[in-house]
Amino acid sequence: MPEVIVYADADAVAQSTAARLLVRIGDVLAHRDRADVMVTGGTVGIATLATAAASPLAQTIDWTSVHVWWGDERFVEAGHADRNEGQAQAALLGGLPLPEGNIHRMGSSSAFATAEDAAAAYAADIAEAGDPAWDILMLGLGPDGHVASLFPGHPVYVESDPASASALPVHDSPKPPPTRVTLSLATINRAREVWVVAAGAAKADVVARCVHGDAQLPGAAVRGSERTLWLVDAAAATRI
Repeated sequence: MPEVIVYADADAVAQSTAARLLVRIGDVLAHRDRADVMVTGGTVGIATLATAAASPLAQTIDWTSVHVWWGDERFVEAGHADRNEGQAQAALLGGLPLPEGNIHRMGSSSAFATAEDAAAAYAADIAEAGDPAWDILMLGLGPDGHVASLFPGHPVYVESDPASASALPVHDSPKPPPTRVTLSLATINRAREVWVVAAGAAKADVVARCVHGDAQLPGAAVRGSERTLWLVDAAAATRI
């Protein structure tokens, strides 16, 4: 089983995860010259980023040595409210001295004709960066047990070869918008640390199924090479 840490409520999850994120980045940079961080959207994920931006700890980090990535993105036009990168930009990235070249956004439909083209471009970006083993990879958890844009029963999750491209196009997503780009499961699991954040009683059943290894759920399949953390509130932990 992964390591499960339970907090009082969703706000405590965001506050504690934000502090953990900044400390972890600082620790990585104390030992290496670069940190690669995968951020996530969702209510708790964005609250975590906003809290990190406001923390005094953020001022202690050399952001020129931090690279920011995404686990998935909605294939819609640039600036669309559905795009994860726009939410992260508003919550965290826009307020940091982070070089634009260090922000690795997934392509939009404004820049690419197809999700296949956007996925190929992101895979090339990852390869050009040396196929990093992400120091921190944060994921939200959907009520159906999906993570990134890997959905239960969807061909991109069920049929993908572990040796396939690091970023994959998704069509007919069960959650709108239907067209997306996602990291593959094998690429996610290359991370040193994977953190899954979840809150609310509505997530209790699926959190328990994932933590106990239900093979049907993508959330149960993600794991870090060094550490896997589930950061949840008390309501989401009641069935574990």
